[in-house]
Amino acid sequence: MQTHEIRERFTQHFVKAGHEAVPSASLILDDPNLLFVNAGMVPFKPYFLGQQNPPFPNGKATSIQKCVRTLDIEEVGITTRHNTFFQMAGNFSFGQYFKKGAIEHAWTLLTGSVEDGGYGLDPQRLWVTVYLDDDEAAEIWEQHIGVPAERIQRLGMADNYWSMGIPGPCGPCSEIYYDRGPEYGKEGGPVADDNRYMEIWNLVFMEKERGEGIGKDNFEILGDLPKKNIDTGLGVERVACILQGVDNVYETDLLRPVIEAAEKVTGTVYEDPSTERINDIRFRIIADHSRTAMMIMLDGVTPGNVGRGYILRRLLRRIIRSARLLGAKGRTMELFMNTIMDTMTPSYPEIADNRDRILKAAVAEETAFLRTLESGTHLFEQAASQVKKEGGTTLSGAEAFTLHDTYGFPLDLTLEMAAEAGLEVDRDGFNALMDEQIARAKADSRAKKHGHADLSVYRQFVDEHPTEFTGFEELNSSAKVIGLIRDGEQVSEAAEGEDVEVILDVTPLYAEAGGQLGDRGTIQAGSSLLHVGDVQKIGKKLWVHKATVERGGISLGEDVEAIVDPKWRHAARQAHSATHLIHAALREVLGPTAVQAGSMNKPGYLRFDFNYTEGLNAEQMEAIEKITNEAVDSDWKVNTIETSLEEAKAMGAMALFGENYGDVVRVVEIGGPFSMELCGGTHVAHSSQIGPVSILGESSVGSGVRRIEAYSGLDSFQYLSKERALVEGMATAMKAKPEEVPERVAALTQKLKEAEKTIAELHRKQLLSGVNELLAAAENLDGLSFVHKRLPDGTGAGDLRTLAMEMKSKLGNEAGVIVLVAADDRGRVPFVVATSKPAQEAGHSAKELAGVLGQYISGNGGGKPDMAQGSGSDIGGFEQGVNAIREQLQA
Repeated sequence: MQTHEIRERFTQHFVKAGHEAVPSASLILDDPNLLFVNAGMVPFKPYFLGQQNPPFPNGKATSIQKCVRTLDIEEVGITTRHNTFFQMAGNFSFGQYFKKGAIEHAWTLLTGSVEDGGYGLDPQRLWVTVYLDDDEAAEIWEQHIGVPAERIQRLGMADNYWSMGIPGPCGPCSEIYYDRGPEYGKEGGPVADDNRYMEIWNLVFMEKERGEGIGKDNFEILGDLPKKNIDTGLGVERVACILQGVDNVYETDLLRPVIEAAEKVTGTVYEDPSTERINDIRFRIIADHSRTAMMIMLDGVTPGNVGRGYILRRLLRRIIRSARLLGAKGRTMELFMNTIMDTMTPSYPEIADNRDRILKAAVAEETAFLRTLESGTHLFEQAASQVKKEGGTTLSGAEAFTLHDTYGFPLDLTLEMAAEAGLEVDRDGFNALMDEQIARAKADSRAKKHGHADLSVYRQFVDEHPTEFTGFEELNSSAKVIGLIRDGEQVSEAAEGEDVEVILDVTPLYAEAGGQLGDRGTIQAGSSLLHVGDVQKIGKKLWVHKATVERGGISLGEDVEAIVDPKWRHAARQAHSATHLIHAALREVLGPTAVQAGSMNKPGYLRFDFNYTEGLNAEQMEAIEKITNEAVDSDWKVNTIETSLEEAKAMGAMALFGENYGDVVRVVEIGGPFSMELCGGTHVAHSSQIGPVSILGESSVGSGVRRIEAYSGLDSFQYLSKERALVEGMATAMKAKPEEVPERVAALTQKLKEAEKTIAELHRKQLLSGVNELLAAAENLDGLSFVHKRLPDGTGAGDLRTLAMEMKSKLGNEAGVIVLVAADDRGRVPFVVATSKPAQEAGHSAKELAGVLGQYISGNGGGKPDMAQGSGSDIGGFEQGVNAIREQLQA
């Protein structure tokens, strides 16, 4: 039975029993405790806790939830029952049926005939476990279902009491196991051998709420949930193992094709799926991680250096390295991703619409990492060799940090390679250096935004006095001063000339958010005037006005008028609205894979980052600019709608990955379906008010992320005006029409290139004209020609290399060593050392001789036995270096 059919049978079984089929939630939920959804019940948590009423008419639901668990990535492939990505089929009851109902539903599906929609499992091979004191569940299994008492086992809290590992719903559980037979282990049920007896279904009797704690059995039970609920989880992959007659989850129809693809590109055979041979583990890593990475990318994550992006990057890099260790020579990611997308699309049809985006992101990461892998592996091997040479067993934290920070080599990869080399890594030393770096970054961020203030100073206001923002409706608002902060401390007043942070109960000034800079404006009270240079948001609730008292003073409790600078706001709204149009134009030109990855807009200027793996060409840039300005010219009304997040998504509004949204969201719609996004920023009333938009260019800002910069409104007009003046000036100088300037410039550029080529050739001929003279002046050291010469100051390293290569060529079969050096006006001393083939055969290496010279001119060099080069800083030591080389040649 194929996995897709297993899923379908599960869903239909519970739909027939009155459950509502609920689609899988995204792996990315707005839950601060979870990077990824890790259990089937996670999307239902608010209903179990009584925070929300379940929207299911019968109080029953069923789903097949995508899940990812990444705590033990290093263990993947070592055991044959665990995946980082898995599908958890579950049925849920919210205050309806409880233990008896859950047990009956599970038993009927597992043992029901295939013809009747069941899985057809032999009931004699099923064992169950219950919590130690759960007599009720044990009695249901024995008296009602008919499971013999000897196949019902009791386990403690660590095994049969379920929670998510964090505060939330919990309760005792009953697990169902399948006996795979004596060839898989010893008899005695799950307590004796959980490899032979494979867990396939966990029935959780959700009736309690847990508190803080560590581990599976060290936490406090806070009390009862509002209702007794049922949460079950059937492992789709494990059931597939049984129904497909294979040994493990890597042999099923979903993952085996990836292993077969890996066999083809590596030339290595996956020999025994039950062994722990290192090569077989690598095959399983490739299969598991390919699926997990693909599913994570499907839900909008891109490779990065923090959070979910780092987990994804780590998975992809483990795939790449495993393939290379198995023997792959070229790139493999495209094959692996296409293979896993083919196997998973029947269950997740949305993969088809996202295929190109996923493929581009994965291939781009592979391209970047192959470069990192080559350089990082070489550096690691050098460091590991030195540790072993000195008799050590531990790679220092400093070495690991340098590999990570300077060369982009991830710590987990360093740990893996160290283990393979028989070494450990000083993780404490690494973590200390990493903590220092993070602390510096946080300090820098605080300095930019909060002047090193202790954020606890704002806590009272965040909790008790959240700011009411009126800036969508008005630019002037009457307000009261409820807080003044100077140098990180609350004060009661501020005098003329002082900088102070002002907290108002009401404000029309926009606080920086969503890429839009905070408003500029004033705070006035009688004759007193404060200039507001920035507005920041604390805890998403509190607006902090960074102001300077320009006249008079300000006191706590004072009534004031908060006023937005209208010119600032107008230009800021233009830029922010233009950002929406450019985003829409990008997706129209590049496709749906070009989604926002960040933005910044201020009056007249915007930059927009988006996920894309290739640079844009001139035609694409022109099309994006044209579509954007056509949208401006269309004079579309800009509509803002406040609604729920789910309703906004149903309308087609884009919710940007990585953003946190509340229960009520603002949808900004421009031109109907042309642009519809969730956004809390300020915008123009009609698209024509944006004015012209001029795109300045695009560039790369990271792996798979591009950036477009543009002007809007009057700034765009001024930019175009300057461009026109520049073109007209060039046209006048060239005595040409403006439209002829590009052609004339191209012609002049070509002539310049040809002239530079001619000059370079003349320079080369002039340079090489002295080769014979240099060779004629060579010392004869017992049949070895030794050329050493300080060339005129200003001779570059490239010229030295050209001369050395020409002399080496002319030496032919004659043994010779060439040492050339020069000095430049910046105190650097480039040098080149070359050896002919007969000289190398006599034991003279250019690389070693370069090292000798470097000692005397305060420098160093590197290269190969036939050619080495480097740079020093003390030309005065050249003759001593020559003498040292001469002595070595004569030794």
